[in-house]
Amino acid sequence: MTSSPLNQPLLVLTSVPEAELAEQLARSLVEQQLAACVNILAPVASVYRWAGKIEQATEIPLLIKSTQARYAELERAILRAHPYDVPEIVVLPVSGGLASYLQWMRDETAAPLQT
Repeated sequence: MTSSPLNQPLLVLTSVPEAELAEQLARSLVEQQLAACVNILAPVASVYRWAGKIEQATEIPLLIKSTQARYAELERAILRAHPYDVPEIVVLPVSGGLASYLQWMRDETAAPLQT
């Protein structure tokens, strides 16, 4: 089962403008089994170009642990909740790690059984 491309563990990065939204999004993603875990990091200063101007904002980064099988739903959930027109959503494949942790990620993001 773990050799399927859909079982590929992923680290998904995003950031939101407020701590309350970070907590709500993290809880929602875990409750929906779209993420096994979400780390909410300390606020950071982001400097970026938007609409031709240099901008700066304080953002809350999120490290989302998921799998390829849940990625499409995860992306849709982030887009629904996110206030930005073009939110940061960056996916990093996990090429290794503690086998039992990676299995836990897979188990926690397995699609819920339909009843």
